[in-house]
Amino acid sequence: MGWVTALKKSPPEDDPSTLTAFGLFQREKRSLFGEILDWMLTPLLLLWPLSLALTWWVAQGIAGKPFDRALEHNLQTIVQLVDARQGKVKLNVQGQTRDILRADDSDLVYYQVRGLKGEHVLGESDFPSPPDNATPVAGRVMLRDDIIRGDEVRVAYSWITTPHTVPERLILVQVAETLSKRSTLATEIIKGVMVPQFVILPLAVLLVWLALVRGIRPLNELEQRIRERKPDDLSPLDESFVPEEVAPLVASINDLLNRLKASLTTQKRFLADAAHQLKTPLAGLRMQADMAQRETRPEEIHRSLQLIARSSVRATHTVNQLLALARAETTGRTLPTATIDLARIVTDVVQDSVPRAMDKQIDLGYDGPSHVPRECLMDGNPTLLSELVRNLVDNAIHYTPKGGVVTARVLVDPFSGVQILQVEDTGPGIPENERELVLQPFYRALGTNVDGSGLGLAIVHEITQQHGATLKMEDSHPGRQPPGLRVGVRFPNRNRPVTE
Repeated sequence: MGWVTALKKSPPEDDPSTLTAFGLFQREKRSLFGEILDWMLTPLLLLWPLSLALTWWVAQGIAGKPFDRALEHNLQTIVQLVDARQGKVKLNVQGQTRDILRADDSDLVYYQVRGLKGEHVLGESDFPSPPDNATPVAGRVMLRDDIIRGDEVRVAYSWITTPHTVPERLILVQVAETLSKRSTLATEIIKGVMVPQFVILPLAVLLVWLALVRGIRPLNELEQRIRERKPDDLSPLDESFVPEEVAPLVASINDLLNRLKASLTTQKRFLADAAHQLKTPLAGLRMQADMAQRETRPEEIHRSLQLIARSSVRATHTVNQLLALARAETTGRTLPTATIDLARIVTDVVQDSVPRAMDKQIDLGYDGPSHVPRECLMDGNPTLLSELVRNLVDNAIHYTPKGGVVTARVLVDPFSGVQILQVEDTGPGIPENERELVLQPFYRALGTNVDGSGLGLAIVHEITQQHGATLKMEDSHPGRQPPGLRVGVRFPNRNRPVTE
């Protein structure tokens, strides 16, 4: 993590569990508290040396100003003593003046006077010359940094004239001083700044730590509230006492809890429905088996076996329908989608259902194109759509009496791309007041006198909703008896806009 996180021992090389714990097989867990603390304190520690460097640079400038003024004063002292008569430059250096220029416990002072022709007159002969870009201006004092005899010095220099010289001929006067006093003062300034910082920096770290502890406390309280919840408590978390930054996370958790609650409710309902629906056929199987065991006549045993076979077929059909409903309700929204040719799915289902229709002497047919145009293909889950078509065709065959007609039809609008699946029969139909009720699991229309599980249309309704389609039921032959039933499913094409 960083310098604020705890040190960890190196994992043994031969221990896979330890290697896993240290993130070699999986990513190591990170502390949000330590991460924030690192990102707050690391820049502070990096900026601290930079601030000291800037303070040193500013201190050098502050310390140099009074010494520069003193150096200019020394230069003016020498300038007042310079005289030039008859082309000769002299310096009236008295004993006290020489003592002022030379008397310094910390620094060395150098001076030089050059004549009208630039020749050395007085002072140090090895005094460096002004830079080439310095323009001689009479009476103007200038400052520069230079080196004399290997020491860094601060130089004040000026060109002057005297009443006895011509204006075009200038005398150069230079005074230099080493930088010991300046460095000492700058160091004292840095010390005065650093000592408080050594006290303030740990205090700042402590305050940042306390602020983070206080700021992250709502997260700890939220964690505690979640840990204290009972396993069966799926109620939403209270969002009124969480920080604004954590509110989206709590909202996402609440949404997950709601979806989990709905999923568990669906599973509980499925288990209850399965137990209820399987109870009758299983009880019938047991009763027929007991009767077969007590019978001694072969014809009665054969009859009991036929009843057992019929009950097992009914139980198998109920189990398959229950599994189909459970798959549609719980996993339909997560199954992958693909480009679907609805006509191909319907024709495949019709071909598979032909033997069953022939057993009941029902005329089963398909009306529609062999393939849906490429530009009208829709997205969907092929498994669920096949289940939808199969349930509609099976229901139609199941409830249509012997000698009836069942037709599966696919209609395609080439302009809008909308596809309509229709399955119609010549059976008893469904009264209009019961058409909403038959979409509920295990509801069966009265008066049909046909065995069924009551799950077929519930499965169709669930798959229809998951594909954004609409379901409609109407009489296939209005005014006739029986009126028959036409079930239509309208699929919008989501890959292209619908034209008005």
